[in-house]
Amino acid sequence: MKTTLDLIVFGATGFTGQLVAEYLNATHGVGGELAWAMAGRSLDKLVQVRDRIGADPALPLLVADASHPASLTALVRQARVVITTVGPYQLHGTALVEACAKAGTDYVDLCGEPLWMAQMIPRLEGPARKSGARIVFSCGFDSIPFDLGVLFLQHEAMQRFGKPLQRVRGRVRVMKGSFSGGTLASLLATLELTRREPSLARVLADPFALTPGFRGPAQPDDAGARYDEAAQAWTAPFVMATINTKNVHRTNALRDHPYGRDFVYDERLLAGRGPAGQRRARRLALNTKLQNAALGFAPARALLSRYVLPKPGEGPGPHERETGRYELVFSGETDDGRTLRAVVEGDRDPGYGSTSRMLCEAALCLLQDVDRGMAAGGVWTPGAAMGMALVRRLQERAGLRFAIDDAA
Repeated sequence: MKTTLDLIVFGATGFTGQLVAEYLNATHGVGGELAWAMAGRSLDKLVQVRDRIGADPALPLLVADASHPASLTALVRQARVVITTVGPYQLHGTALVEACAKAGTDYVDLCGEPLWMAQMIPRLEGPARKSGARIVFSCGFDSIPFDLGVLFLQHEAMQRFGKPLQRVRGRVRVMKGSFSGGTLASLLATLELTRREPSLARVLADPFALTPGFRGPAQPDDAGARYDEAAQAWTAPFVMATINTKNVHRTNALRDHPYGRDFVYDERLLAGRGPAGQRRARRLALNTKLQNAALGFAPARALLSRYVLPKPGEGPGPHERETGRYELVFSGETDDGRTLRAVVEGDRDPGYGSTSRMLCEAALCLLQDVDRGMAAGGVWTPGAAMGMALVRRLQERAGLRFAIDDAA
């Protein structure tokens, strides 16, 4: 089947998929320079989404099902890049990404599932290299602002100091908004998988689980309440550190260790200063411990999934998405003691408003800004595949800001 489209949004009838389609329609329309389409299981639902987002009736609608590999093979051959929001990926994603790897079609997703990614990397690397497909996981809030935050800081360190920062700390200073139902569903699926196969817990805890063939130095323990001397504030565990830290180390490994082979990185929540900050950090750490204990208990997971946590396909309204925001701080030092700090800000809620834009712009960056001389076929991170080209694009189009804090 001949490639006739630049881009396909697979899962366009889901909540995040609709946001992606809405953004593409608002920024590129239909019938212009970007030839794109929506895809999903139900033609009727695709028509409803097309009408809801105000897209031209000429927008192509394609039917394909994650449980029918043949339909996915036919789908991906029609496009240069596929965006997929259909997760959890460990349950619904394998057939699509394998089809892209074999067909030579670029692929971006929102995956924050390190166990599945660890399985897919060796499985996809050979076919993707052979076909030329660029497979890029984790193109949403996990892990673009963190992966690119470190990359941006290290880029500036090389410009200023001529050497990388050997130690970097990622700190979440502000996060107004929610995680998506898909992210939470992926977490629950991962916990269920480790319950069935306890040996996988070691992979989940390994900061170098996504860098096959390389192991760096010991990394900081992210448990409990801790005082951060660099920030002069108390910190608590950050739930997404498990995936983000792995992606940061993978970016370093894929680009032949520009941060150094002895690079150390961790992520935590800033809880505040003084006794009040200490109390908040301890409370947050205890809450994390209790939540992990509850999620580790199968009946509790079932109750939370059924009655408490947002479902995939559910999400906040426009006001909540547009008034959300986040602010991340990255600080580090070279091996001779010179320091640098950067701030990354997003102007929408992390789980939906910002994530949908980051995902779109990552796909468009692969399509328009990064040729195969810069990133050949293979399994990539956003930072390794697109680097500063994606930083620039996100600042220009997606409401993100990357800046060095010279007052630090």
